[in-house]
Amino acid sequence: MTDHNPTQPTRVFKIGATRIVEDAATMSALDNDAIRDLLKTSYPEVANATIRERDENGLRVVEFLPQPGRKG
Repeated sequence: MTDHNPTQPTRVFKIGATRIVEDAATMSALDNDAIRDLLKTSYPEVANATIRERDENGLRVVEFLPQPGRKG
């Protein structure tokens, strides 16, 4: 039995070609900025990425769109 709230679609976090499905036990209580903090240790490109949300086949897809770095 899961504690998933049927009124809230499952989130899928997309970083480039990587897709991470939300774990209802640990991630569902976190907002997108808290998820970013959680993911940036493994995916440093999300630290300054733009977050875009959309619905896709009953899922809430949260994309982290990397920002181009400065050349210096």
